[in-house]
Amino acid sequence: MDLNVLGWNDFFEESWKAHDRHALEPGRVIEEQKEAYRVVGASGELAAEITGRLRYAALERSDFPAVGDWVAMEAFPEEGKALIHLVLPRRTKLSRKAAGDRTVEQILVTNVDTAFVVMSLNADFNLRRLERYLGAVWQSGAQPVVLLSKADLCGDREALGPDVAEATPGVNSHVLSAYTGEGLEALEAYIGPGRTVVLLGSSGVGKSTIINRLLGSETQKTLEIRSADDRGRHATTYRRLFLMPSGGVLIDTPGMREFEAWDAETGLEDAFDELAAISANCRFRDCTHETEPGCAVLAGVAGGTLDPDRLANYRKLKRELQYQELRRDAAAQAEQKRLRKQIQRAHRQRYKLKG
Repeated sequence: MDLNVLGWNDFFEESWKAHDRHALEPGRVIEEQKEAYRVVGASGELAAEITGRLRYAALERSDFPAVGDWVAMEAFPEEGKALIHLVLPRRTKLSRKAAGDRTVEQILVTNVDTAFVVMSLNADFNLRRLERYLGAVWQSGAQPVVLLSKADLCGDREALGPDVAEATPGVNSHVLSAYTGEGLEALEAYIGPGRTVVLLGSSGVGKSTIINRLLGSETQKTLEIRSADDRGRHATTYRRLFLMPSGGVLIDTPGMREFEAWDAETGLEDAFDELAAISANCRFRDCTHETEPGCAVLAGVAGGTLDPDRLANYRKLKRELQYQELRRDAAAQAEQKRLRKQIQRAHRQRYKLKG
């Protein structure tokens, strides 16, 4: 297997040379299910697991391999297995807050060049959700591209164009239908040898169907939309990396019913960059665009040049990130307190033994 086709480049080569990799070889994680991995490298595709040392050294879940990672592995091709010893530094990393009450990071994919944010033009269409995804993608270091899918189910797609353009400044968008093939040729510009593309979006927006059309085969399972509410159903259940016949890599991801960005302050500003431009004219440098006098952003809303719903969503996402930060700080303090107690117990035990 040619590693360069899989996305190996000078960035990873330098990381590899910086450490002693005797008896190990590089491989890329193409699938992960509950800490059971599949990797591909010079020895082919192998089932893999992490070593005990890597498990012990991991401080948190994000230190474990994720789909898209390059790893240093010990390959046993005759057994079809491998041991992952190390995760190489990540060039890009797309994360969200893990579902549920715990404030922890969940890495979705890594080392991605382009992220196709897929939104269908039927019942799934939601500009506020689109803005949420774009903030996370900008934060990751990947280039976002919006795919407006299921164009064959939308009777008035032209009317949505201005709203999409306002919600996606600086981002290319393409209208397509995987069912009819319309617009798929435009995606070829983003896919090529050594490049990695991920598809993101809610359940049933057509990601797997797009993957199948691009691969030229029925590789991913798809489901028909529900006639009751015109919504698609969840088909993909785990992240999986595919090698394109013409070169390049595609990653399919499960639909996400909730998506809260992780530590995405910079990405949020990129997704709403026109607010930053307008706020340069605010009277106060630290203006929060809430009730301050002389706020240029509020003036833009009042004057009809800025969508009030877009500003409201910006505020909402900003509050989520601030709450996340508070929760992480509280968790860090609790962990420090736990470690202090552990050290104190160890000291007491030592004194007792000295008697």
